[in-house]
Amino acid sequence: MQNVIRGAALAALAFAAGTAQAETVKLQLKWVTQAQFAGYYVAEAKGYYKEEGLEVEILPGGPDIAPAQVISGGGADVIIDWMPSALAAREKGLPLVNIAQPFKSSGLMLTCLKETGITSPADFADKTLGVWFFGNEYPFLSWMSALGLKTDGSAGGVTVLKQGFNVDPLLQKQAACISTMTYNEYGQVLDAGIKAEDLVTFKYEEQGVATLEDGLYVLEDNLKDPAFEDKMVKFVRASMKGWKDAEANPDEAAMIVLEADQTGAQTEAHQKFMMGEVAKLTAGSNGALDEADYTRTVTTLLGGGSDPVITKEPVGAWTHQITDKALQ
Repeated sequence: MQNVIRGAALAALAFAAGTAQAETVKLQLKWVTQAQFAGYYVAEAKGYYKEEGLEVEILPGGPDIAPAQVISGGGADVIIDWMPSALAAREKGLPLVNIAQPFKSSGLMLTCLKETGITSPADFADKTLGVWFFGNEYPFLSWMSALGLKTDGSAGGVTVLKQGFNVDPLLQKQAACISTMTYNEYGQVLDAGIKAEDLVTFKYEEQGVATLEDGLYVLEDNLKDPAFEDKMVKFVRASMKGWKDAEANPDEAAMIVLEADQTGAQTEAHQKFMMGEVAKLTAGSNGALDEADYTRTVTTLLGGGSDPVITKEPVGAWTHQITDKALQ
């Protein structure tokens, strides 16, 4: 009996030690559970985080959740955000640092009804355009500034409709164009019965005003802690393994995301469509930020005329400190 008790005690100690060794990471998503974040869900489902000794809690976002506010309040270790929003927050005093950049290309675009007569950006003048806010407006404002179009509704400029996170303004013809992502809202427009030939799209990437999206950001001071740095190295390594797995197996990744969605709002068809499009945006990235992409983003944001998104060249806004070790 003593041997049985001793064995059980040793087993309990071993389990406790194993549990204690697991490092926790809280990841705040930019939006709800969907294939936009497939790499992280794949890394969790396939044990890539566990292999690194990590226990990762993936926190879904939503219309009332601002990742920068979450990390500022201590609710997350690392967040997913677009660089324009992160750099704007940094200039305002929140020291966010980009530690990895899984998304190489931008999926943002304006989708317009062909019947409005819009055939080029020059035709935006005196039109109503739907725009997302909560930090998502910065790329749009930079683009309009580059075009010389005021956004106050004055003659010769554009009227900005504060767009909810849906495509209703286009369907109801409240706006000539709306903001869409190649992997999400554009598909929703098609699903609503509008044919592709009845639409005109303007991808930010093709207009030369693309800015970086869906990067991983942490607070600058945390990077001074060797233990935190090591944890982020493990996290980025496992996450990129998840992303490359998702790229190679998009349908499987979509099903993993669907399984993780606790709201029941997502559908298999839409998640598979989304994953196929998202894979195009992560392709070409190993996770390390391309400095040329960063420079292009900063140049675009600074080029806002009298009302730029950021007013000065950022310093210390990104680092290869994590990816140099994670990608060895």
